[in-house]
Amino acid sequence: MLRLGMALASGVAVLAIAGPTQADSVGRPRPGYWELTNVFTVVITQKKVERRCLVASEIHRFMTSPSNRHYACTYPSRAVGDGKILLKGSCATKEGQVADVTANGGYTPETFRLKLSLSTRIAGIPLAGTATTTARRLGDVCPADAARSDEAKRVLGGGDTPPQT
Repeated sequence: MLRLGMALASGVAVLAIAGPTQADSVGRPRPGYWELTNVFTVVITQKKVERRCLVASEIHRFMTSPSNRHYACTYPSRAVGDGKILLKGSCATKEGQVADVTANGGYTPETFRLKLSLSTRIAGIPLAGTATTTARRLGDVCPADAARSDEAKRVLGGGDTPPQT
């Protein structure tokens, strides 16, 4: 369950970042070099701080269909715009552990904050937790040693500055 929570926190953090759209008066978070702080609490609290290089194409994918190798999520209720985020749905591990999820937060082109609440049952016992992600954009250029997904490596080639669209 703790792995599900940390994976959700990381996935939701990236989910909140996307390129600008015409309908968003605030302007969505921009690609570049980001610092993300994830705090997950279910019985105990875990904190993880990471810096990553994010490109627009991967950001869009996370925004529209977030998942990773640990979990798959569906959000039948999703509202993202004008600096606000509200998601409701569920996430499941490959082993079949399912958690109901609600997330809300806000964003600017340079920051975002998202608080996720989850509830599940383990051996019939109800269990609830929270995951909070705060992030700030550090700049346009990603250091050469910055964490990058395979997608970011493909888009950047040998470069360090993600395209802004």
